[in-house]
Amino acid sequence: MDILISEELDSPAIRKLGEKYQLLRAPELWKTPAKLRAAIHNVRAVMVRNQTQLTADVLAEANGLLAIGRVGVGLDNIDVEVATERGIVVIAPLNANAISVAELTLGFILSLARKIPCSDRFTKAGSWDRKGGTGMELDKKTVAIFGFGRIGRMVAARARAFGMRIVVFDPFVKADSPHLGEVGATLATQLEEALAVADFVTVHLPLTGETRHLFNVKAFAAMKPGSFFINTSRGGVMDETALLHFLSEGHLGGAALDVREIEPPQERSDFEKMDQVILTPHIGAFTHEAQTRTLESVCDDMDRVLSGQPAVNFVNMSEPGKTKES
Repeated sequence: MDILISEELDSPAIRKLGEKYQLLRAPELWKTPAKLRAAIHNVRAVMVRNQTQLTADVLAEANGLLAIGRVGVGLDNIDVEVATERGIVVIAPLNANAISVAELTLGFILSLARKIPCSDRFTKAGSWDRKGGTGMELDKKTVAIFGFGRIGRMVAARARAFGMRIVVFDPFVKADSPHLGEVGATLATQLEEALAVADFVTVHLPLTGETRHLFNVKAFAAMKPGSFFINTSRGGVMDETALLHFLSEGHLGGAALDVREIEPPQERSDFEKMDQVILTPHIGAFTHEAQTRTLESVCDDMDRVLSGQPAVNFVNMSEPGKTKES
């Protein structure tokens, strides 16, 4: 078998790929690690979103695997180090979703500021509570952006168009970075420094050992009273129990979460009961444009690798067994 697709994925690009290669579609396979290990044993490539966990144990069974195609942003479900050791190309067009995630983030900021979801629900229920729908303007409010990669920079540019002040926290960004000047952003050197001045905190960080539960009791306590927390990155960067506490106590004005620590959540929580909280099912990349860009890019690179050509959008190496290019 040429390509294993272990999640619910379909597009014209995939169907075109199927005209040239054998496809094994198993959209529920990610739920059963033992079956995944068995299925991956003799395939040349595997295509996944974020639910399939390609751990070291799974990859140990992938004797003939040449490429992994990651449809989306984030690599925390793939052991890239082990893949690299085994000479497997990890294909990931990491910038293909950036516009969509940035626009969703601005949608969250506007929705929290103007209480759009609450006003919608109340009005549909027969209420005409204009006073209860009183919100705030974004002009001259401060947004703290944690993670200043492509998505963070796009959020900054869009926030600036609303007249917002921009503070950035990212240990990998230097004070003389031209990207800061382009949006008139101030670089904070300490996490608490950015949290203390922000009306809105928005997270655009990968999930790593260093960022797991970065937003914890200490961080939420450092946030400005009445401020808002937005996460469109990975659920693991926040401690949900701590966030619930600071929302329940009224220290935070609200939150918008596109991601959760466990997806989908195994049980309902108090988040669902809070009018000041917006919840969406990890839809940051789910626009027609982003899905088309991402799937076309992954399929194109998978075709290139399987036909003996180097990949274009890769995170470790362009060809099986080759070292990573700079």
